[in-house]
Amino acid sequence: MANFKLVATPIGNLGDLSTRALDAFKNAQLIACEDTRRTWQLLAHFGIPRPEMVSYRQGNEETIGERVLAAVRAGIETVLCSDGGYPAISDPGYRLMRLAAQQGIDYEVIPGASAVDVALLASALPTSSFTFRGFPPRGPGALRNFFREDADKEHTLVIYESPFRTGATLQAAFEVLGDREAAVCIELTKLHERVRRGYLSELAAEFANKPIKGEVAIAIAGANPKFMRSV
Repeated sequence: MANFKLVATPIGNLGDLSTRALDAFKNAQLIACEDTRRTWQLLAHFGIPRPEMVSYRQGNEETIGERVLAAVRAGIETVLCSDGGYPAISDPGYRLMRLAAQQGIDYEVIPGASAVDVALLASALPTSSFTFRGFPPRGPGALRNFFREDADKEHTLVIYESPFRTGATLQAAFEVLGDREAAVCIELTKLHERVRRGYLSELAAEFANKPIKGEVAIAIAGANPKFMRSV
């Protein structure tokens, strides 16, 4: 069994941390995470003593990554995690995962909660084929080009978005993709979880200039007449 583990952490509800993940944290001698304070709160909740921790985030991935892999090669039980969900999925971790593979270092992925899967199922849209595209670009032109790439495809599209840009993103999706079924998923697995389903035109109007509290995932139906409003 590898002494380097990529661990998925809860995206909201701490009860979603698996037994395997708990064991990985209990046995860890080194934890590389985005925010050491947040991960320490998670450990403290489960009564896990604090091991050595380092912040692995955008901006220091190269330098900290070499330090982490040096520890792994030395036989130290090491965990990589993000603030919520899977490391390397719209969070830091890909470079370290890739570097480990290139150096022939085995690692174990310990599964858990993911906003992608939860949003897809909560949307009530087709699940047989879907694409996750992370966070869309901010600029209006780039945002429209982002949606154009999937305009003719039948798969369900899942993205993350800032609560401050949700309305604008829904409007751009409506203008490029037409009036399709979609779902806005807010604070998934948390106490104030909310899912709003409807057509893009309706959702864009609902969330226009409307402040949202919490994290957002959006699911949009593919190019199938069954899920598109006829003009």
